[in-house]
Amino acid sequence: MNQLSQLEPQNVFRFFEEISQIPRPSYHEKQISDYLVTFAKERNLEVYQDSHYNVIIIKEASEGYESAAPLILQGHMDMVCEQDSTSSINMEQEGLELAVDGDEIYAKGTTLGADDGIAVAYALALLDSSTLQHPRLEFVCTVAEEVGMDGARALDISPLQGRQLLNLDSEDEGIALAGCAGGGTALLTLPLNRASLTDKEKYLVPVEIGITGLLGGHSGSEIDKGRANADYELAEVLQTLKSQMEYRLLDFSGGNKDNAIPREAMASIYVQPEDKERLQEMISKINQRKQQKYALTDPEYKIVVTIGKENEKVVPEGINMLSENSTTTVVDFIVALPNGVQEMSLEVEGLVQTSLNLGKVRIHSEEAKLSLVYSLLSSKGVSFEKLSAQVNQIATQFQAAVKYDGIYPAWEYVVHSPLRDRMCLLYEQKYHKKMTIEVIHAGLECGLLAGKLKELDAVSIGPDMKDIHTTQERLSISSTKRVYDFLVQFIEKSTN
Repeated sequence: MNQLSQLEPQNVFRFFEEISQIPRPSYHEKQISDYLVTFAKERNLEVYQDSHYNVIIIKEASEGYESAAPLILQGHMDMVCEQDSTSSINMEQEGLELAVDGDEIYAKGTTLGADDGIAVAYALALLDSSTLQHPRLEFVCTVAEEVGMDGARALDISPLQGRQLLNLDSEDEGIALAGCAGGGTALLTLPLNRASLTDKEKYLVPVEIGITGLLGGHSGSEIDKGRANADYELAEVLQTLKSQMEYRLLDFSGGNKDNAIPREAMASIYVQPEDKERLQEMISKINQRKQQKYALTDPEYKIVVTIGKENEKVVPEGINMLSENSTTTVVDFIVALPNGVQEMSLEVEGLVQTSLNLGKVRIHSEEAKLSLVYSLLSSKGVSFEKLSAQVNQIATQFQAAVKYDGIYPAWEYVVHSPLRDRMCLLYEQKYHKKMTIEVIHAGLECGLLAGKLKELDAVSIGPDMKDIHTTQERLSISSTKRVYDFLVQFIEKSTN
């Protein structure tokens, strides 16, 4: 604690550091939710907590602002929990180890959770202020945003009077988001077969093949960067090997979240002793090609191979490798499915319209099945349906089951937005430059909330962040201050 105590604005960073000590992965939000309730009660603020642990905190208008339109401040309390090999933190039970590097805050070995912890910190600082002049403020803090926006979907909006919503879940200062993609999660399940080993196969050589060194990133906002997906890359490597030699697949594991581009993936296979040298040669060539391909986007791309000793002992009893047919099917199925950017927008230059991300791969030994978890995004309903149909068709060909979950609507751009107009005017007056208006290829809760709150006028802003959903996540200190100062000024001018 107290790593951020000297940073300005002190009230924002104090709250940010406090919530960073509270574990808050998706579906484990009770502790942070209770913290928010306690915060409200200690300040005699109106507070609501539902059975999902969503929280609404209300602060009535300051004197002179009673007739001003209420303003909803909105963010989410959960975070994507990723960590690298240097971190031993249990992210379901322990807080983060924060550090400062120049103008940036990061967490040692883990994601920082500024997405969307900074929204929570902003809101608490505003609600805690005794000097802020403001209309009725309604802070909506949701759960499970990172795993399908379950909290926003379940939210009871009856305590809310506001029809102006300021979402604080963006990562680029000076950009006002005015629309976003809709999406959902697809779970594909493929039954597999195990097969007993022949006498010859009992002397197969164990090999581990891993993809490492990738940058990963957010499956929406970073999908257009051309970064490698470790899960898909590993499947391609295994498919190439399959064209030149026989092997048996034992395990395939990669990624942890549907909405994070996987940085690492690992497969365990068994090969014939005579293929050991050829495998090394092939991997070396593939690695060279891949490093050339991703030299700009993933400069640390690496295929790592560990080859066991042959004829030292037979394959241990209990090792239940996939049959030859299932080995081939797993690899071909993953490669056959689409991944990455599928369509670009015709209306907005440079905007991804439709994409999907293979976020998680697992072979379940006990149940003998393969599971794939995808995040699908599209700003067009018809394109989402087209992509879903394509996934369904390929799954059917491989006799796999498909289940969709957490589907949420797009937040469609509206031409007339008084809230956005006032914000852009203040920004130009304050900084002598125009605020950029964008629509993004990522999910925000504004779409779901707009469906609940009719005629909702919404804008999303936030400070500069980079590499969210990765262990390289950083939050700009100076940008955090500028955005907070802007928020204070904007709120105090909200008299109409």
